[in-house]
Amino acid sequence: MMKFFSFFCLLLAGLATYARTAPKREFYEIRIYHINQPDQADRLHRFLKDAYLPALHRAGIARVGVFTPIATDTAYAGKRIVVLIPYQTVEQFTTLNETLEKDKQYQAAGRDYIDAPYTSPPYSRIETILLKAFADAPVMTLPKLTGPQSNRVYELRSYEGHTEKISRNKIHMFNEGGEIKLFHRLGFNAVFYAEVLAGANRPNFMYMTSFDNRASREEHWKTFTEDAAWKKLLAAPEYKNNMLKNTQYLLNATAYSDI
Repeated sequence: MMKFFSFFCLLLAGLATYARTAPKREFYEIRIYHINQPDQADRLHRFLKDAYLPALHRAGIARVGVFTPIATDTAYAGKRIVVLIPYQTVEQFTTLNETLEKDKQYQAAGRDYIDAPYTSPPYSRIETILLKAFADAPVMTLPKLTGPQSNRVYELRSYEGHTEKISRNKIHMFNEGGEIKLFHRLGFNAVFYAEVLAGANRPNFMYMTSFDNRASREEHWKTFTEDAAWKKLLAAPEYKNNMLKNTQYLLNATAYSDI
């Protein structure tokens, strides 16, 4: 009895230690700038490169991704700039504007954007998606790519569910079901996996994988669909009919992106 009690105490102590040291789940903002004027892209890139990212870095946000749709995507190419911002807490997200208002360097470097007149706005609209990292992928991971940056492909996917419960089932498939582990084993270089808390297409979650080039992307997905572990997971009755829509966006990182 005494041995059991000692073991139980050690178990509790271990769980408490894990709770204190386990990484907290990050929050992410995917900010999509919509563009409808020829000069807006150049103005936005100057603002992001010279003012916004340096200000985020000073605010303790070190890994900011900036992406553009690949040139062959005629529906989005030249019409979107996608910014991925990680936050340690949701409060960091809600107080960011206040932080930037106090940053004199940002205010000076970003004047063309900040003080743009209504006759010449630097964008058409801004779309914001707020996400919380999955339990099995609590923090962002920088991809280990070796190919030229200009050839790299970042794939952002959105998986929509019929209902909140069904969407949670698909998230369970990624965490407890082992789909994240499968992506990791097959070298998909995932940047993040996260549930959408606020956005236009809820209930859904999003994740981003990365590849050295388009051919590598095709090879990885072919290997994925043929993998025995995936076929077993796909056939599991508890995960049947748990996705309504899969939307894919293929992106290139800008030269000044941190990711």
